[in-house]
Amino acid sequence: MDSLSAQDASFLNVEDEVSHMHIGSVGIFEGPPPSRQELLAAVEGKLHLVPRYRQKVRLPPFHVGPPVWIDDTHFNLDYHVRRTALASPGGEDELRALVGRVMSQQLDRTKPLWEMWVAEGLGAGRWALISKTHHCMVDGVAATDLGSVLLDAERAPARDPSPTWHPAREPSRVELTTRPLVNLLTSPMQLMSAAGEAARGPRQAAELALQTVQGTLTMRSLLRPTPRSSLNGSIGPHRRWDWASCRLSDVKTVREGLGGTINDVVLAVISRGFRDLLISRGEQPERRIVRTLVPVSVRRPQDRGTYNNRVSAMYAELPVGIEDPVQRLNSLRTQMEGLKRSHEAVAGEVLTSLSGFAPALLLALGTRLAFRLPQRSINTVTTNVPGPQHPLYLTGRRMLEAIPFVPLAGQVRVGVAIFSYDGSLRFGVTGDYDTAPDIRVLCQGIEAGMDELLTAARERVKPPARRGRKRATTTPSSAPLGQEPGSRA
Repeated sequence: MDSLSAQDASFLNVEDEVSHMHIGSVGIFEGPPPSRQELLAAVEGKLHLVPRYRQKVRLPPFHVGPPVWIDDTHFNLDYHVRRTALASPGGEDELRALVGRVMSQQLDRTKPLWEMWVAEGLGAGRWALISKTHHCMVDGVAATDLGSVLLDAERAPARDPSPTWHPAREPSRVELTTRPLVNLLTSPMQLMSAAGEAARGPRQAAELALQTVQGTLTMRSLLRPTPRSSLNGSIGPHRRWDWASCRLSDVKTVREGLGGTINDVVLAVISRGFRDLLISRGEQPERRIVRTLVPVSVRRPQDRGTYNNRVSAMYAELPVGIEDPVQRLNSLRTQMEGLKRSHEAVAGEVLTSLSGFAPALLLALGTRLAFRLPQRSINTVTTNVPGPQHPLYLTGRRMLEAIPFVPLAGQVRVGVAIFSYDGSLRFGVTGDYDTAPDIRVLCQGIEAGMDELLTAARERVKPPARRGRKRATTTPSSAPLGQEPGSRA
């Protein structure tokens, strides 16, 4: 019985009939698609590397403790690996519609919290793999590790026999009740141990405390609501999904030509997308503030391979009121540098970890209340996860593209996830089905924003044109035809 951390449990607590807290991705592969048995064998051969995929969540009676992971004694791989086909004519529009429908369905809490869907008939000899996993299992960076486990770095890797799996006995209600009480008794010992570590490293503890205070003071700006906008409001259970594309090399060209980081460039083109979206809705972007939550991984190198959440957040204001693309990028670069100096992400991570000492029932109620209250402090979420820059394979088929999916919750109607893979950058845009039917405008704006920054960067680094020297030639008009000047007749 592994207990969920406070942050992992919060993703369960905020989930309701309209806010479904699963993250996901769509991989587009070269064809033909694998047979059902071929795919089941490939997935089953890797399950021993990801134990969570065979475990489910149980809640202790009366919420006396946090939820726990236990083995699913009735685990059936056929339930989780599914197969479907795209509606005719089977293009990318049909894929967008299918992903929206699949992601609109809540995962079954009585089973391991993941699904895979093979979608045939994409056209051009391709097929898609739709994956959805509950956010309580993984954050974006851990999901990258998970994908690299399920996918292969070679087309035909050597296969080791997978060990036989035997599920552990499910705990009784008495065990689920008494285990948290025992943990409460050991909590003071854990606090004393943490205090001892702080005493052994007073400089590190002091630096962390200072950064936490600085970051908390910066977060005071969240108390100021943004102007009313169509980006916020009640949402339903159904989703729309779309994507925008660019090359990672183009982003690097912009960074080298105009300055800033890759993340600055990404936020700048997203700002252009939201600017276009607001204008298309008849809202003046000059009078709007689009504040976005930017998740930041605080996963340490030794945490890689651990499938849980190690994520904090910063809060940036997208400069949608600036029309000039270079000025928009410079504005974001200045803002993000200030946020990094303020240690806002450090404060968020520390405050979130402190919630682990709160009683589980109060934490659950508090998290639900925070997301259900009307709020305009955050307009959207933009999460950027770096992926592998080499090809990956599944059953010998190369993955051509990888596009992310981000969930919606609370009052947020549009979210953007960014994922880089094998030299490409994909922006997966999720919208509420009823209130954001126009997310294609946002995607087109993102691509247009990338084009205009790329043009500006190339103009900035264009070498000056060389001025050629004119050769002086003197040809006396008196020279006979066919005779060189200066030669004797």
